[in-house]
Amino acid sequence: MASMGPIERGPVSPRLGRTQGGTMTRSSRSVAGVVTAHRQLEGGGFPVRRPFPAAGLELLDPFLLLDEMGPVVWEPGEAIGAPDHPHRGFETVTYVLEGHVHHEDSAGHEGTIGPGDVQWMTAGAGVVHSEMPNAELKRDGGPMHGFQLWVNLPREHKMRAPRYQEIPRARIPVAESDDGRVTARVIAGRALGAEAVIDTHIPITFLHLTVRPGGALVQPLERSLAGFVYVFAGAGEVGDAAVADGRMAVLRHDRDEVRVAVPEDADAPLEALLIAGEPIREPVARYGPFVMNTKEEIFEAIRDFQAGRLGRIAREAR
Repeated sequence: MASMGPIERGPVSPRLGRTQGGTMTRSSRSVAGVVTAHRQLEGGGFPVRRPFPAAGLELLDPFLLLDEMGPVVWEPGEAIGAPDHPHRGFETVTYVLEGHVHHEDSAGHEGTIGPGDVQWMTAGAGVVHSEMPNAELKRDGGPMHGFQLWVNLPREHKMRAPRYQEIPRARIPVAESDDGRVTARVIAGRALGAEAVIDTHIPITFLHLTVRPGGALVQPLERSLAGFVYVFAGAGEVGDAAVADGRMAVLRHDRDEVRVAVPEDADAPLEALLIAGEPIREPVARYGPFVMNTKEEIFEAIRDFQAGRLGRIAREAR
């Protein structure tokens, strides 16, 4: 997803606001800044909250974009998605909380992901992809809520064959703290003794955290990894910052773990994504759905798409 935009060269150092007051253990990573997600329409016109890219924070190497899709409740016949669009040079990770997304692409992949499911798509050399609400959601309406993360690929993998990893909810490991106040759904990496089943090209941690009042998680996180915590419900503390719904804490590289906590007197649990990855540290040339290393490679991707070399979705054959 995401519409065409100007070519951006990176990586770009973020210009972030001050952190807010909070408490932390000495071993926890501190927070470089807290970013408020902005609202916009994407794909065919569905609402998203996007903490980055934004002015002053074009990427968080190796991550290119994070969209919170919705939450929205569609009336019957009104649900929309992202019709046929190309990708090359990176990966899209789609995690659904509510609703159903039907996907199909020019490489012949097709399927539907629902609540708790994950699709990790490596676009590689390129595909034409479609992400739409399934037939029931289109017909009957209902809630839609989820996330899409864009992960850059190293130069050596940008032109590899496309790959899908579609992981149903039942295969996503779920771990809980000893006191029962923290639950971690482990989409990538490890947490609380659980290890993800998804294979990644570079070291990545992707956790969906639920932290109840009085709970705290101290998550090991090698200081070489770039990381952030995006809160999408409730409020709590990330390292030395107070972070609430719709805000993202960008972590400094000053410790080998990060603490996420909720005060005992909080009114509700915190729901957040904790995401971290090994920076690629390569030039980034970016134009909408194409992410390569040079401007010339972007022009080549556009020519290939316009000439039909990324293929088309052959619906008439089904």
